[in-house]
Amino acid sequence: MSVTLATPIKDFIELKWSDTAISKYHNIWLRDNCHCEKCHYSLTKQRLLNSATINPDIKPKSIDLKQDGLNIIWDQEDHESKYDFNWLRLHSYQPRLIPIDEKLKDGKKLLKREFWQVKEIEKNLPTVDYNKIMESTDNNNENAIKDWVLKIWKHGFCLIDNVPVTPEDTEKLCEKLNYIRPTHYGGFWDFTSDLAKADTAYTNFDISSHTDGTYWSDTPGLQLFHLLYHDGTGGTTSLVDAFKCAEILKQKYPESYEIFCRIPVPAHSAGEEKVCIQPDEYNPIFKLDDQGQLLQVRWNQSDRSTMDNWENPETDIPRFYQAIRNWVEIITSPENEMWYQMKPGQCLIFDNWRVFHSRSEFTGKRRLCGAYFERDDFVSRLKLLVLGRQAVLDAI
Repeated sequence: MSVTLATPIKDFIELKWSDTAISKYHNIWLRDNCHCEKCHYSLTKQRLLNSATINPDIKPKSIDLKQDGLNIIWDQEDHESKYDFNWLRLHSYQPRLIPIDEKLKDGKKLLKREFWQVKEIEKNLPTVDYNKIMESTDNNNENAIKDWVLKIWKHGFCLIDNVPVTPEDTEKLCEKLNYIRPTHYGGFWDFTSDLAKADTAYTNFDISSHTDGTYWSDTPGLQLFHLLYHDGTGGTTSLVDAFKCAEILKQKYPESYEIFCRIPVPAHSAGEEKVCIQPDEYNPIFKLDDQGQLLQVRWNQSDRSTMDNWENPETDIPRFYQAIRNWVEIITSPENEMWYQMKPGQCLIFDNWRVFHSRSEFTGKRRLCGAYFERDDFVSRLKLLVLGRQAVLDAI
């Protein structure tokens, strides 16, 4: 796509594209986004320019249309800036010519997620092989890791087969994916139902569907489990695609969906004598992005704190508890809750922002190990492996 005309108008420059579309760019914005070597360090992809030094009334002294870009000499210090047409098109904001979800080249197609119900997933569980993952290195073919992260992203979970039944090998698997997130439970954890930590995860109780860490400001992005040993009965795990269930809730009970998007829910972790964690800001159960799309579900009935700060208690309290009833009806439906028996040698990893997990009551000794991962680290790895570094850099 090329530009046929560039016209300075007051404090902005108007570009007419070859497809007749018109974009407007503020002078100060263009100057701030100069990528010359004085303004931008190409090695680290960081700004060098102090935006506060730009004259708010800066104007172009000259505008030169080249074959593949726009050259501008500014009236402040005669600074010269060059802008690639593809970059200008991608970042056009007045109006936006490329939708936000299409800024990453091929991202909308390659990173399309598949929301599921039990009948659609139970006979074709996303699975990868431990040995293939461990053979991958940064210096050779990373297709096995690419396949792994893409399955986690698309389906919200993935199984890893043929894992040696040791915590050491499981930890090495975790490190192949990304950095392990340390918390007050430790970094990589290895535990039984001995209440070594004051949390129901360290008991043999039945635990209903939930996400972990609703009491943290930044909840873990992923969680990995490996059942190392169990000599009793029970302890079955369930998985629920909360994004699919949110679609159902929105369609079936729109008022409940709105309540879950709006009402902030306090949470805490206070079982440990020296721990009382609460998020800086209370969040609603459904977190939407700036396009109104569901970004995260925070759901944990066990960790919900006392809710005593309501804007409209007369209407919101009964609606909130009705929303809980409607939600639990959906997430516990056999159509949506898939029961799965973990076993030694097979790890389970899931998206803690999207997929709920639960555990039935059990008997006997049960040993589990695993870890948390940051979401940002995971999404970075995903985009770079699936889309390529250049596509990611072009969009920032």
